[in-house]
Amino acid sequence: MSIPLQSSPIMPRRLRAAALTLTAALLLAGCGGGSAPTTFDLTAPRDFGRVGASRATLVVQEPTTVQALDSDRVIVRDSSGALSFVGGAQWADRVPKLVQVRLIQTFENGGRVGSVARPGDRITPEAQLLTDIRSFNIDAASGTAVVEITAKLVGDRTGEVRRARLFTARVPAGAVDGPAAAQALDRALSQVLIEIVRWAR
Repeated sequence: MSIPLQSSPIMPRRLRAAALTLTAALLLAGCGGGSAPTTFDLTAPRDFGRVGASRATLVVQEPTTVQALDSDRVIVRDSSGALSFVGGAQWADRVPKLVQVRLIQTFENGGRVGSVARPGDRITPEAQLLTDIRSFNIDAASGTAVVEITAKLVGDRTGEVRRARLFTARVPAGAVDGPAAAQALDRALSQVLIEIVRWAR
């Protein structure tokens, strides 16, 4: 005489509980597998003298750049031109966004608080400051931080390019690690920001 097999309601519950326990353990193991990256910020220079106020209102657009630089990674370029990033390090925001904010603050620190703004501010600008980040990386071959930014002053109503210039700074990094790379890139950017503010006044 055969006895039909009956499924026990207890076993599925036990199996589900075991599966949930295993899944939770795997998730916790994955989360603890590596330490969180150290976050670095960029600064706006202060002690460079006043550039003087200007009657012309200026809107500073967010810089354009290539996809590789449009991120929060600290980039390293080797002698072949290949790009990699410094492990365990990241910027506080996307590089173009940080550069825009620090550029505006540099204008303000130079005495142009009332005549510089960002897109969306309720002002009528006379000119736009358009920038493009060409380089923002550590050059592995020379061990230097390289920052290259092109800037254009464009009439807001006419769209005419009034002035344009390439700004470049190189600062020794000392080492290709998070703290050294971030400090060198911050110093190089500060040099470029001061030059842009003095040029655009």
